[in-house]
Amino acid sequence: MRAPLSWLREYVDLPAGETGRDVAAKLIAAGLEVETVERLGTGITGPLVVGQVLAIEELTGFKKPIRYCQVDVGDANGTGEPQNIVCGATNFAVGDKVVVILPGGVLPGDFRIGARKTYGRLSEGMICSASELGMSDDHDGIIVLPPEHEVGTDAIELLELVDEVLDIAVTPDRGYCLSMRGVAREAATAYGLPLRDPALLDVPVPNEHGHPVEIEDRRGCDRFTARTVTGVRPDARSPIWLQRRLQKAGMRPISLAVDITNYVMLELGQPLHAYDRSRVNGAIGVRRARPGEKLTTLDGTKRELHPEDLVITDDSGPIGLAGVMGGADTEIADAREATGTSEIVIEAAHFDPVSIARTARRHKLSSEASRRFERGVDPQATSAAAQRTVDLLVLLAGGTAEAGVTEIVSPSGPHTIRMRADHPDRVAGVAYGRETVARRLQDVGCDVYGTDELTVTVPSWRPDLTDPNDLAEEVMRLEGYEALPSTLPRLPSGRGLTERQRLRRRVGRALAGAGYVEAPNYPFVGDAAFDRLGLEPDDPRRRTVRLVNPLSDEEPALRTTLLPGLLAALRRNDGRGSHDLALFETGLVFRPTGCETAAVRLPVDRRPTDEELAALTAALPAQPRRAAVVLAGAREQAGWWGKGRPATWADAVEAARTVAREAGVELALEADRHAPWHPGRCAALYAGVDGERTLVGHAGELHPRVIKAMQLPARTCAMEIDLDLLERASSGAPQAPHVSTFPVATQDVALVVDASVPAAEVESALREGAGELLESLRLFDVFTGEQLGEGKKSLAYALRFRAPDRTLTAEEATAAREAAVAAAVGRTGAVLRGA
Repeated sequence: MRAPLSWLREYVDLPAGETGRDVAAKLIAAGLEVETVERLGTGITGPLVVGQVLAIEELTGFKKPIRYCQVDVGDANGTGEPQNIVCGATNFAVGDKVVVILPGGVLPGDFRIGARKTYGRLSEGMICSASELGMSDDHDGIIVLPPEHEVGTDAIELLELVDEVLDIAVTPDRGYCLSMRGVAREAATAYGLPLRDPALLDVPVPNEHGHPVEIEDRRGCDRFTARTVTGVRPDARSPIWLQRRLQKAGMRPISLAVDITNYVMLELGQPLHAYDRSRVNGAIGVRRARPGEKLTTLDGTKRELHPEDLVITDDSGPIGLAGVMGGADTEIADAREATGTSEIVIEAAHFDPVSIARTARRHKLSSEASRRFERGVDPQATSAAAQRTVDLLVLLAGGTAEAGVTEIVSPSGPHTIRMRADHPDRVAGVAYGRETVARRLQDVGCDVYGTDELTVTVPSWRPDLTDPNDLAEEVMRLEGYEALPSTLPRLPSGRGLTERQRLRRRVGRALAGAGYVEAPNYPFVGDAAFDRLGLEPDDPRRRTVRLVNPLSDEEPALRTTLLPGLLAALRRNDGRGSHDLALFETGLVFRPTGCETAAVRLPVDRRPTDEELAALTAALPAQPRRAAVVLAGAREQAGWWGKGRPATWADAVEAARTVAREAGVELALEADRHAPWHPGRCAALYAGVDGERTLVGHAGELHPRVIKAMQLPARTCAMEIDLDLLERASSGAPQAPHVSTFPVATQDVALVVDASVPAAEVESALREGAGELLESLRLFDVFTGEQLGEGKKSLAYALRFRAPDRTLTAEEATAAREAAVAAAVGRTGAVLRGA
């Protein structure tokens, strides 16, 4: 919300010396977010005056139109003689009043004006456009003033060029501050001054003679006021003061009728709409859209309506999206048309905020009106806003207000909240006292009754005040957040990180130490991501939790796997030139079970009971914590030290082992077919959980179709593993290894097995047979060739033996090696190579 300081002073008698920065400091202390204070007109110095064009000579021979003008500026030039000015604009004629800056003047940007020869003529000044004066970004032509302004008048004062504008970022709970009325109320409270409420107007009582209105959906529209003004001059233009206030507030002047509705919206916070009565057929109605209905809105877009859209109708069908944008068929005719609008119907209504927000998002049509309705508009302001609009149309357009007044109101009582008088004291940790609490709530506009137990009636313009804590917050912000004591929370002794938190930190450190970079992602996903991953229609990962109010329609659900976000990050970085990538993420996924119950609303005035917390937990989906990695490009860089190595599926498997080691878990691997991995390069990861062999994740190379669909680098690999299952499989924190002081005995063994036998199975057999003396085992060579025979491979292992209490003899090491080989022969059918 942009609030001009000059406009704000109409409602609050601010001290004469207060600057925009002073007012901003007061509003910030009261809890508003004033982002900037823009000082308008600081770079302008005169003489800048009103001039009248006396003659125009068209200069030829140039690439663009050039005009040599004689302009009467009165006595502003000290001589009374006309000024000769060269101008390239063509939107004015002889007799028009324009804005002229004379030699010696300075325009914004330190643009100094002097007499100079250009296009073969001497130009003594400049005829100004709105953009050159810093009024707007309009470059269409120079400013043409209404004829009633006298020649030689100071244009700096006339155009209100010098001002300060407060740019306020209005949070969703302070929708009333999207109006000068709301900002003025906050300023009056901050300074302790009275407020001249612009909504306090004499409004005629409703009668049966107004324009007919029929409301079918009273829940979507609980209040509707209609007023009619006749005899409006179609050629009437918005006065300068009205245009300037709109421009300072960030809106573009359009036509008098539209400008007035926008002005009243900015002033009172109530969006309005004006209809050309000659284009409205029958009664104005409010209802939900029907299947198949369409509407062309004022922006020229033909929209297909949704059954949940709230629409304004007449006998011909929808004529507007309620609270969002009007329809083109009932638009106020432009004054330049042959038959302008002379009869105007004013609509001032109150619509359901949720309905308006969903309609605006559904149609991707955020407007000034929808921004206000979805944040909450004062329902009691509709009559005053309609009356203010009628008054301005009568005053500025020469219209006549019809006696008929239509007002439909759904019965509703004021919202009251019961609160202990010391509740703000207990929340803030400050002793405010009952008198201070009551006074501050009255400053907000509440009516307060009671002594120890307060009954607070909330004002109609504050729909965000619903609970005692909301009232406590109002007291705290108005008394000053700086008055709140700074106290550190007292933590119970003897508590630290949980085992789950420790595991998560160990996993993150281990993956970072292995060369991976953490890349957290938003937990949102859409069906398109599952399609690109190649998931089957009945894949459990497609069963998602959908958000009621998603940030993006393309990602309306919570993720069931970490891979879409990580792969998108990998693709994005690869597209920006980083081709050797290793990324990881740990986070929650959301897996609905179908057994979730309806969510309960927890109280805010006390601690929830254990039963209430259990009921809330039962409404949540399962949220296991996962760890995932993705790799592409080189895993080891090439250099003077030797050749590099590309990332392969084995690196993804090793990442899973790295994670499992931090939990003290030994993984078992099996070949598997599981999207989105390549069926021939996918490993299923198993661990013993609660005494049972349990699938905990997958690792390998992605399927080529997935790589193509997601535009990933060739041979991209990935791994995803369940940290919660690993924690359950863990026997506790991993123990540091015992460092023996005795030497190691190394034995190598090469075994020939069928190509279909996994190396992991051979390794498991060797470990089992070697016994307790085996310290480590490493596969250092895989060989295939004609000398082995078709369908055979050779696996070479290095076995390290060590005893904790003695030096092993050669016989002991050999016996352990032979036992390991025997176990491998028995389980896998291996043959000792060379035997």
